[in-house]
Amino acid sequence: MNRLRVFDFDDNTFALDLFELVAQKSAAGPSESGFRVDIAAGSSIPRVAASAGLFRDDAGVGQDIDLQQAFATYVAPLGSGLRIDAGKFVTSHGYEVIDGYDGWNDNASRSFLFGYAIPFTHVGARATYAFSPRVSGQVMLVNGWDVARDNNRSKSVGAQFTLSPAAPLVVLVSGMIGPERAGNDSDSRRLLDVVATWKATSRLTLGANADWAVEENAAGPDQEGRWDGVAGYARIAIGGPVSVSLRAESFRDRDGTRTGTSQTLEEITITPEARVTPHLIVRGDFRVDRSNREVFETRSGSSKTQPTLSVNAIYVF
Repeated sequence: MNRLRVFDFDDNTFALDLFELVAQKSAAGPSESGFRVDIAAGSSIPRVAASAGLFRDDAGVGQDIDLQQAFATYVAPLGSGLRIDAGKFVTSHGYEVIDGYDGWNDNASRSFLFGYAIPFTHVGARATYAFSPRVSGQVMLVNGWDVARDNNRSKSVGAQFTLSPAAPLVVLVSGMIGPERAGNDSDSRRLLDVVATWKATSRLTLGANADWAVEENAAGPDQEGRWDGVAGYARIAIGGPVSVSLRAESFRDRDGTRTGTSQTLEEITITPEARVTPHLIVRGDFRVDRSNREVFETRSGSSKTQPTLSVNAIYVF
């Protein structure tokens, strides 16, 4: 097994990661309504990203199918239009996304920050409003992190601001707070997430992501669980259909709250990409993980490092 990976946890195998089909009716202007439904099937995504209480039980056992998103939309005629979504939707936290036809990550594998610092999906309601072409905001009231049915009697709240102070620079600042452990209505989990994207030139795009989180009594009585991390990204268009993406990150699970081991994780990933046709993308992914603890599996025992090589293909229609 590839330890501490999000989707690419099986080693030495071909895998059908995901087939996804999306049905939607867009709603853009005031008084318009719409919906979106993402149906996903495959060997990896449902095990990790499916919300508990829907296609993944409370013990974390998933099925090979998931309702990744399913929400209705109404744009209230207030100012430029207040967009309201209600249902299940993927989180707005983090630089990386759960892949879909309308967006995928430059690297084939996911970062530790994506897997352990932030949630995957929410069930509840969110409202988004554009104050100006350069400033927008979002608030949400949800069951919590990755739960379709709430596991306690409290809700979680979140907010996000998107700032575009200059055309090539976009900054997103978001936060979330609420109790997340089953049957616990008082111990809050607090998250601050910052994302920045800068298109430096027509061929170079840079990105950064930082997360800080704390959860009351998560590491024991009167002991907070804490985790934080930072990641940097670069995508270079070499020419024609070929590009190369780089990622480096460090994630500290100070009390073992997220990974089960008190450790610092680091990794670097290089992903060459070729767009074979307008619909077919093929990528390689060379990655080296490192921990200050021996947490990675080897044939002879355990190790502090984990190098992997994978090939990934995406067809978009």
